[in-house]
Amino acid sequence: MRNATVHGSTRRLQAGQDLHAPVTPTDHCRGAERPSITIVEYADFESVSCRVAEIEVREILDTHPHAVRLVFRHYPLESDHPLALMAAEASEAAAAQGKFWEMHDALMRHHAPLSRHALDRTAQELELDMLMFRAALKDEIYRQRIREQEDGAVRSHLRASPGFFVNGKVCDVSFGMNELRNAIRALS
Repeated sequence: MRNATVHGSTRRLQAGQDLHAPVTPTDHCRGAERPSITIVEYADFESVSCRVAEIEVREILDTHPHAVRLVFRHYPLESDHPLALMAAEASEAAAAQGKFWEMHDALMRHHAPLSRHALDRTAQELELDMLMFRAALKDEIYRQRIREQEDGAVRSHLRASPGFFVNGKVCDVSFGMNELRNAIRALS
């Protein structure tokens, strides 16, 4: 085991660390329909590190449109990011209306705090049914799904976000996104 620093956070990584939560049909995916490479990303909408990583992930998807698929999973680190859980719930409420990726992209671009008001404004901009959206957030109906994804991250020994797995193996981006690009290049 070794320690690695991720933008001020410390996490412990194990050599050969595997993804312990396999990809399922209910995961949010984008990219290649029949991928040779699957990236599983655990992320937090309030994390600056995740927002920076998003730029690199999009570049990888654009560069390898027929080979790479991205699976996005929630890993809100509430102790550091108190609004991350509500943002994750907002993305799931949008998913119920067929607009997960639109909400995801808007939240990853958002630079102001992810307040309830800001989430409502984003939902309106995406033309979501606001009664359904607000009810989903009020009743926390997607919280269990988010907790299950967090549990998958914990079982996979992640301690910080973003966390990446490439074809089921951890990709340590503690020292920058070059490792993810190199992993993709090696498999291409």
